[in-house]
Amino acid sequence: MSHDSPGSLGEALRAWRSRVSPEDIGLPTYGERRRVAGLRREELALLAGVSASYYTRLEQGQSRNASPEVLDAIAGALRLTDAERQHLSALAAGTRRRTAPKRPPAEHVDPALADLLAVLGDVPAIVLGRRSDVLAWNAMGHALLAGDVPLTAPQTPGSRPNMVELIFTDPHHRELYTCWPVKARAVVGNLRVVAGQHPDDPVLASLVGNLSMSSPDFARLWADHRVQPCATADYELQHPLVGTLTVTQQSLRSLQSPSQVLVTCTAPAGSPSAAALTLLAQLVHAGGHQTPATRPAPARP
Repeated sequence: MSHDSPGSLGEALRAWRSRVSPEDIGLPTYGERRRVAGLRREELALLAGVSASYYTRLEQGQSRNASPEVLDAIAGALRLTDAERQHLSALAAGTRRRTAPKRPPAEHVDPALADLLAVLGDVPAIVLGRRSDVLAWNAMGHALLAGDVPLTAPQTPGSRPNMVELIFTDPHHRELYTCWPVKARAVVGNLRVVAGQHPDDPVLASLVGNLSMSSPDFARLWADHRVQPCATADYELQHPLVGTLTVTQQSLRSLQSPSQVLVTCTAPAGSPSAAALTLLAQLVHAGGHQTPATRPAPARP
């Protein structure tokens, strides 16, 4: 297992280089057998127009001043997406910071987001912090997405649910998402973005390390270095109380507190999924929405 930080530039470059084959770029191999997948450092350096020794130093963390032009050339050679290009720039900027990592203060939900959460009514919604800790949720957000966790769990920083942990370690969430691998990849891809923006966050590093040890699926996806910022996506759910429904999850970032996002779940009016949400709202108002397997949330470090 790599000992690089969650926001390691070298680790990302190695992963991206491994997924570009010589055949992808028309590079002749003359039938030679290769010990590793993807391009060699020398081949990538040639494509990017930099010296092999310079690229090697960059990948090994020995060079910390790559120019935007060099990064753009490397991104082009690696065929990175726009999101991956932004991630590469963030990782490179992180290598130039030499401040000692400090444990960040506990997060608190932005008051404006809390007010918005309160007026959403029967629209399921949750507020996530930088590392996907649940800072707050309304009753419908809790009932739809985490009914097996105590409703009051987000109120105490040390016991807040973490949505990445729930996706990978909670059996309820494995069953909740019909296409769990798609949701899992999206969650890890977004966490990659955060890791690039905050490479010195020790709490984030601890989260990644613990999940890498406890979940082989997370470790495999994390090593893939796919980058996928939060966006709008449709997910089919198999809810234990209202059955099958499809919701559109939208992530809305706070301008006041940009590290926090409001995630809403909606369905088209008049659709069977909207009817399922209405039924869930009725159960919430009646006080019978929690699943039978309600369990305490794990303590957070």
